[in-house]
Amino acid sequence: MAPAKTIALFPEASYGAALNCVGIAQELRRLGHRPVFICHPGFSGVFAEYGFAEYQLSDAEAGAPTDWTDFIERHQDAFRQTPLDQLESYVGPTWEAIVDTAMRVEEPLRQLLARLKPDAIVLDNVVMFPAIANAGVPWIRIVSCAETEIPDENVPPYLSGCGDEERGAWEIFAAGYEKTVAPAHKRFASFLGDCGLKAPPAPNFLDPSPWLNLLLAPEIIRHERHQPLDPKTFLFLDGCVRHEAPYAPPRFASHNEAPLVLTSFGSLGAMDVAMMKRMIGVFATLPYRFLVNAGHWRDDYREVPDNVFIDSWFPQPSVVEQASLFIHHGGNNSFCEALYYGVPSLVMPYCWDGHDNAARAAEAGVGQRLARYDWSDAELAAAIEALLGDTAMHARLKANAEKMHKAAGVTLAAEEIVRVATGAARASS
Repeated sequence: MAPAKTIALFPEASYGAALNCVGIAQELRRLGHRPVFICHPGFSGVFAEYGFAEYQLSDAEAGAPTDWTDFIERHQDAFRQTPLDQLESYVGPTWEAIVDTAMRVEEPLRQLLARLKPDAIVLDNVVMFPAIANAGVPWIRIVSCAETEIPDENVPPYLSGCGDEERGAWEIFAAGYEKTVAPAHKRFASFLGDCGLKAPPAPNFLDPSPWLNLLLAPEIIRHERHQPLDPKTFLFLDGCVRHEAPYAPPRFASHNEAPLVLTSFGSLGAMDVAMMKRMIGVFATLPYRFLVNAGHWRDDYREVPDNVFIDSWFPQPSVVEQASLFIHHGGNNSFCEALYYGVPSLVMPYCWDGHDNAARAAEAGVGQRLARYDWSDAELAAAIEALLGDTAMHARLKANAEKMHKAAGVTLAAEEIVRVATGAARASS
């Protein structure tokens, strides 16, 4: 057996990226290697809960970190806007904050990598960190956002929420996006230059890795690219789902034999309690069971219908496996978990690549898209009933789920990361 490799995983400060990396790390550990996590302030304990060593970029080292909960609260009015309008109100400020974070953590990250001496670094982020590029070891890029993050003339613009047939809107959004992010990109390019690196061409903030790029885009939703990605350095993963503890649904006061529906808008999307309460009012009128992830706002819910159970957290993959419908915000982790378990998605996006995944869910026939705020009670109820009753969609999704399980995405990802860490050449297919 080859000597165990130390693999440092550095996900962005979001639970989607963090938990996606947990799945890969679990498989790396099973294969006999030593995955460790570098984490932003506020994520301490997330990885230790799964038994992994954590190395936090602490407040004292990194300076005042970006508080993403506070950031989202200050910008959540933007979530009522179209993706095009969000460019100025949300996307621009987000890129500025991301660049600020990259600049702040550069020195502590450089020092930490010098101490860890990893054999390879896995970067699940949307921006380059010079300390990683200059660490002297291979680095692997994970694209845990929508496939649109890697541009192509046949792929809708990143964050646009445009469908394949909305070509007229592509150029408008792309031009607006490039103009919006130009100031952040200019600052970032100067920062990279000071660190001895060449900046990616605008409006990109991260080049592909010359070693390996892993994309979480199952075949059933994948775009047909004009310029196929180089199979020597790009690998699509059909499912990359972490292992969670089994979950036994609670006993409800009614509808215990009815289909189970999970509703979760991510760690930050749950803060819109008024919108969630409005949805729960509709759930109360339907003959199904509903699990609702309320995040940190669990105590804001006093009166709960008999067919609804609210909690601050669920072991999501274990719940999705038992669900008949998943209502979510279009986060790529949630979207891929629904596909992995053959469950249709009702996507109600509010920002970032959620818009892209919502459009793709409808186009690929794996779910429906519904505006996060602009819906009537009757429209929400009709969407839920239609998705639960679409037997043809359920059958196609179950068949696809079998293919995704056989593809063993986490195993493939872990094996390829180890291959890069050992310097082995990729076998030709």
